[in-house]
This record gives sequence, structure tokens and C-alpha cells, in this order.
Amino acid sequence: MEADLRPTWPWCLLPLLMLGVCAPLWLHWGEPALFLAINQACMVVPAPVWTALSLLGNAWGVLAVTSPLLLLAPRLQWAWLCAVPFGVLFARLGKGLLESLRPAAVVDKQLFRIVGEKLELASMPSGHTLTAFAVASSLYFALDAPQRRRFVWLWLLAAAVGLSRIAVGAHWPGDVAVGACLGVLAGGLGHGLWRNLGEAYGDPRGWRLRAVALLLAATVYTLLDAPLDFEENLLLQRLLAALVAVVLLVFAMRSAKALKAE
Repeated sequence: MEADLRPTWPWCLLPLLMLGVCAPLWLHWGEPALFLAINQACMVVPAPVWTALSLLGNAWGVLAVTSPLLLLAPRLQWAWLCAVPFGVLFARLGKGLLESLRPAAVVDKQLFRIVGEKLELASMPSGHTLTAFAVASSLYFALDAPQRRRFVWLWLLAAAVGLSRIAVGAHWPGDVAVGACLGVLAGGLGHGLWRNLGEAYGDPRGWRLRAVALLLAATVYTLLDAPLDFEENLLLQRLLAALVAVVLLVFAMRSAKALKAE
């Protein structure tokens, strides 16, 4: 199969456009007043809502939520997995090089809500937001143009994940903005890889999807082993673990049936 390296225009322009529009945020104009205003406004929503949204920015949480794609649309599963290496690289580089302080290290903790562990270091960018936007953009770009209109909610969900990071007191608005920009870039680069995947990546008899199944098995263990970020997510984690277990059971049955049919 000949490699298709032609980029699509959205991921070429969108991250740069977003970065320019969000400049006042990552330059921290108006801080800490803006952070405090958003954090306090979010207090009207119960903390478990925000912690559940944050779980969608955790890679293990995303693996659980998207696990049905292993059965329904394997190529879409690969679409966001292709963005993971870029997302990890951007998050590690950003946090390692910038070494910025989180709100809890700068603002009086009596003035805002902190949910979960008090974090003070490695603020920029928001890794959860980066993950959410990488997943949303890679899935969105993988859809056919007529389908994309019905999946605009992916962007709204990613934005809600970013907002949750401010609501739980973990990040500045600028961290979230940069995380979103880098996430879209990671999703676009992942899309470039995804476009060159062969049909074998969707074959339930092949090792590629079985590798994904093993990753999902690790997800079940991780979800049941300990809270991911917040104690409030324990019940949700157990429900998601049950979902992934059902997906794996059905996948195993389908794989066995496919092998017998050969």
C-alpha cells in the first residue's frame, strides 16, 4: 500500500488558529482572577461531575469509554491510538521544559475549590485536556465529511474535560488552552499515520487487534486496582471495567469463530 502523506487542512491550520486566539490565556493575562472566577462558577455543579469528566482525559478512562469500537469500528479505535505517541511526547516535553506552577502553589487555597490531591508542579500544558482533544480531533478527522456534522459534540466533550481541570483546581485556563491546541495537533499527526494503516488493522484474527484487546485487559485491571486521579471515580471505574470486560468477551468469541471458519 502506497503511503498517503497528504495532510488535511483542518489539522494544519486549526492548532495555530487556536493558539493565536487563546494567546491571552496562555500569557496569563488577568490571572489569578480569571482562574478564580471560573473555578468558583463551577462550584454550582457537584464535584463528582467534574471528576467524571476528568476521567475522560485519562488514557485509561478513554480506553474504557472507547472500548466498544473494538467491535463496532476497529479503524476508529486505531484513529485515536495513532495520536497517543504524539500526545505523550507533547505533554512530557511541555511539563519538563516549562516547569510552571499550578494554582495551588500560587493562590490562597481558601479562595478556590480543590478536588482530590493538591498538585503544585508541572502545570503547563494540561495533560488531561491534551488527551481529550487528541482523541476528539483524531476521531473527528477519521469520519467522512458528511458524518462530521453529527459528531461536533466530540469537541464540546473535550472542552468540558478541559473545563473540569479548572473546576477541580488543578490547572490555569492557559494550561487548558495550550493542552487543547497541542491535543488537536497530536490528533492531526495521528490522523496522518492512521490514513496509511492497512486492512489488517481491522482483522479480528490478526495480532494487531489482539494487541488492542490485551491493552483493554490491562485497562480492566487498572480501573479495578486503584482510583484514577479521584476517589469519587471509583464507582464509575468499576462500571467502565464491566463494560470493557463484556467487550473483551464478545471479541474473544468473534475471534474464535473467525479462526474456526478458516
